[in-house]
Amino acid sequence: MPDTSNLNILPETGLRPVSRRGFLKSCAACAACAACGSAVPSAAAREAPAVPADKAKVRVVFTHPRADLEGWPYINYNYQPRKEQFLARLGKALPNTEFMPVTVMKADETRDLLANDSGIDGYVCLLMGIPSAGAARQLLTAGRPVVLVDDLYGGTGEFLGTYARARAEKLKVVGVSSTRFEDVVQAVRLYEVMRKLRVSTILDVCERTNRNEPKAIEEIFGTAVRTTGAEEINEAYQKADKAEAEKYAAAWVKNAKKVVEPSREEIGRSGLMYIAMRDMMAGRKAQAVDMDCLRLFYGKKLPAYPCLGFCQLNDDGLVGACEADLQSTITMLAMTYLAGRPGYISDPVIDTSKNQIIYAHCVAPTKVWGPKGQSNPYLIRDHSEDRKGAVVQSLMPIGEMTTTLKFHPVRKEVIIHQARTVANIDEDRACRTKLAAEVKDINKLLGEWNRFGWHRVTFYGDLREPLKELAAALKFRFVEEA
Repeated sequence: MPDTSNLNILPETGLRPVSRRGFLKSCAACAACAACGSAVPSAAAREAPAVPADKAKVRVVFTHPRADLEGWPYINYNYQPRKEQFLARLGKALPNTEFMPVTVMKADETRDLLANDSGIDGYVCLLMGIPSAGAARQLLTAGRPVVLVDDLYGGTGEFLGTYARARAEKLKVVGVSSTRFEDVVQAVRLYEVMRKLRVSTILDVCERTNRNEPKAIEEIFGTAVRTTGAEEINEAYQKADKAEAEKYAAAWVKNAKKVVEPSREEIGRSGLMYIAMRDMMAGRKAQAVDMDCLRLFYGKKLPAYPCLGFCQLNDDGLVGACEADLQSTITMLAMTYLAGRPGYISDPVIDTSKNQIIYAHCVAPTKVWGPKGQSNPYLIRDHSEDRKGAVVQSLMPIGEMTTTLKFHPVRKEVIIHQARTVANIDEDRACRTKLAAEVKDINKLLGEWNRFGWHRVTFYGDLREPLKELAAALKFRFVEEA
């Protein structure tokens, strides 16, 4: 590996930006291995928490007139091969979804379908010809989530009016009018994401009260939030397998570019904290854990920081989130399912002289493209604020597009900006990992930061379009802050 002693210059990683066209292939591969883990001991893989394996159930509604009627695409058109091709391509692209096809040519057929359907996560309605029986409109007005797909030159006349009207009425619709089939897959994948969220659990280690996020997260995403305190995490820490914890600690040291401040004993305590968190997650079948780490550690209620363990979880396709920030935690979980890669919570710093935002924190992943992606170099440092504990200073790839966002479940909004990474900053002040990125309008970003608090979550890749579709499916307002 090339020398990276100058932290402002990261060596060529071989990783390339992901365009919207390439997004589906990359996240499909990542989703398939989301629980695979990184190059660390796997002795307790059977015990580890796992990504939900539940399949989404999706009704595929083909709608068109009788073939012997004049209209689009043309009289006596053979619809069957087109349907078979559509189903085959969907099934191949989304093997974790169960597709249940039905053809609708009359209005009463849609009414019967709605009356008898149960346990359906959502609908894909392929408009294949006109005149039609208005199936799409009936599904939407019944409150069902619908991915509305125009089979171009077939159902276009109905699609244009139905989709625009549904958007204006704020119905649960995502529309696709494209000859690129990956755009259909991207939209339909949302059902897998939302299904996983509904059967997922967040382990929330926090002793603060009067927070309104847990209820909002459960109501909107369906994700269970299970709150506990320092007593339980300390009990799990005392019971943690010391031999297994040592294997993780040894692997972290071996794979690090350098251990700067922490002692070997401190890293060992981080290994025990990781095993404790992982065991608690497994006990609750949780896919994410957050912890009010600063308050609890400063209050002498924690024996070690969770930072190295959070890095391990994030690299393995799960979620470890700082400071019991539930908004960031649900953001990380949703985007892990959508994109198959970890998020990076930060306390950003703005440098207007360079048109840069610097994402700073003491927890960061080392596999920014997902569990099977290439690892980037890292150092093991102490925690910046109090010069204690052990954390990762991740030297993340530069020259890459990133998408930074946060879901606000109470306000039902998602805020987003994008930037291209330019440097890893070596500065002793503030949090250890400092990823600098350039944005187009730094002053707009600076002027609107108060709307969502200090934290944001950064993901590698251009994820704007799939995020926008997820926001539409959740009926969240999509806010672009820069």
